[in-house]
Amino acid sequence: MKELVVATRNRGKLLEIQAMLTGLVASVRCAGDFTGFPETVEDGATFEENALKKAREAVNFCGLPALADDSGLVVDALEGRPGVYSARFAGEGAGDAANNAKLLSELAGVQCEVKKAAFVCTLAFVTPEGVEQIFTGTVAGSILASARGEGGFGYDPLFLVDGYDRTMAELSVDEKNRISHRGQAFRLFCEYLQKGCERS
Repeated sequence: MKELVVATRNRGKLLEIQAMLTGLVASVRCAGDFTGFPETVEDGATFEENALKKAREAVNFCGLPALADDSGLVVDALEGRPGVYSARFAGEGAGDAANNAKLLSELAGVQCEVKKAAFVCTLAFVTPEGVEQIFTGTVAGSILASARGEGGFGYDPLFLVDGYDRTMAELSVDEKNRISHRGQAFRLFCEYLQKGCERS
């Protein structure tokens, strides 16, 4: 693929994506490379709806193939919340500490010993020709009563990864990338692009 627009203004995220897509996409650009790039209102009920909306708006604006993601934490005992509201669980502009505090507060009255949860990442790939593909990665775990670990961000210090005795914040960067929901989704996207290259 010659060119791809990623619907994000986060340059750090862009650098990670560019590294993952080396050899598959010649030029990976982001929203910050364009003047007037639309700020999508993420009002979907699911990660898929939000990711598709962002990717479609990017395609309509740029006329180029676009990739967008939406991700968050899904907690069984909270009927799937915070879900699409993960980044703003404690309110608009809330930081990690406030979101984590609200999560622990809401789980304080939950009786179950193991509070099952999952991190979910959904990628939407949309082209000007109307191709739409979805790629989803999920990592299962449970929510601890208190934070552990200094790495990661968001809910990572509270998320004990299934099959490990460590939280997401206690894993090395390499371990996290290998098992993370985002890493899984991007590997599926890369496999999709590789198959396309093989056919062309």
